[in-house]
Amino acid sequence: MESCLQEKPAQPLTSSSSADNCVQSQQMPNSSSVSEFLLLPSADTRELQLLHFALFLGIYLAALLGNGLILSAVACHHRLHTPMYFFLLNLALLDLGCISTTLPKAMANALWDTRAISYQGCAAQVFFFVFMIGAEYSLLTVMAYDRYVAICKPLHYGSLLGSRACAQMAAAAWGSGFLNAVLHTTITFSLPLCQGNAVEQFFCEIPPILKLSC
Repeated sequence: MESCLQEKPAQPLTSSSSADNCVQSQQMPNSSSVSEFLLLPSADTRELQLLHFALFLGIYLAALLGNGLILSAVACHHRLHTPMYFFLLNLALLDLGCISTTLPKAMANALWDTRAISYQGCAAQVFFFVFMIGAEYSLLTVMAYDRYVAICKPLHYGSLLGSRACAQMAAAAWGSGFLNAVLHTTITFSLPLCQGNAVEQFFCEIPPILKLSC
């Protein structure tokens, strides 16, 4: 009777736990297995997708027209060849680059009812978006310095903001944006991805991609 009531010895769980770990590792894809990302759909119905396409198209055309007018005006009129308008020309170029990085792909996805973007295309979109945004921030800082000198030190404006100094400050703004984009893009896409490939944004951006990392 006592022998019947004895507890059975516990079976080792090494085989089952190893099998579970194997199954989990198979279910979690890494960055090498992700060949494309799925962007956030603009709408659930086809009518709303076409409406969003028309809205994005209107915004894009307005940005092209506005920045194109600034570029042509500054380039064609000799009176506008001053430091302030030189920096404004660079800002218009950056704005065109920034909006051209995100909206065309969003318009194509809304028009053709798709969500996919390749891994390389997503990385390029992140790089150029961070590059343009970082360069814009640096250029706005330079433009603030330009206005400070014009208001507070008008007699030294010509010596402090000559053509060579303006070119160097603009190049520094573009260069800082480039370095910032290289660092952020390299670090972001070197992380292993194990949370799927669905990006919670209508374009590739660093925070939604970080949510997919392990």
